[in-house]
Amino acid sequence: MKRDIILCGVGGQGILSIATVIGYAAVESDLYLKQAEVHGMSQRGGDVQSHFRISDKEIFSDLIPFGGADMIISVEPMESLRYLPYLSQNGWVITNDKPFNNIVNYPELEEIHAQIKKIDNHILINADDIAKEIGSPRSMNMVMIGAAAKHLGIEFSSLIDGIKFIFGKKGEEMVNLNIKALEAGKAFAEKFSK
Repeated sequence: MKRDIILCGVGGQGILSIATVIGYAAVESDLYLKQAEVHGMSQRGGDVQSHFRISDKEIFSDLIPFGGADMIISVEPMESLRYLPYLSQNGWVITNDKPFNNIVNYPELEEIHAQIKKIDNHILINADDIAKEIGSPRSMNMVMIGAAAKHLGIEFSSLIDGIKFIFGKKGEEMVNLNIKALEAGKAFAEKFSK
């Protein structure tokens, strides 16, 4: 088992929380993990991305080569397109469909969505609205993990354990909201794939 994942988005959207939850689940599943983060101007809404590698065999490099990513998980649609050169031929793009308009010349959203839809293996999800519907707008990033869960190669229960560990200090209500967001993302992806 091996998964090479690009995590990307804009500063403040929860990329590091995604990495922490998946990373915890991977380690608890006795998998090897390597991660390399590149932070842009995150305090100003700049791009943030992370190379995230999981395997049942030892990993020697933390960087994913062009054409080597099994998955791009993006919490911002334009950012998913930025990292397409990393995607393998059979890789998946799982992206939030809501833009983070942090530049004056942000491209037309319909054009970005059209480019994403050209990718055979894609899930385009309105994670922001799903998180709002469950009463936790800040849990959008957990919705994204749920949407990607089937393709991570990690048991779903291990992702739940990761949420419990990461958010446990914030109280049971916070843990339950994040688990609900994870489950909502998974349910959307299952419906989307049919």
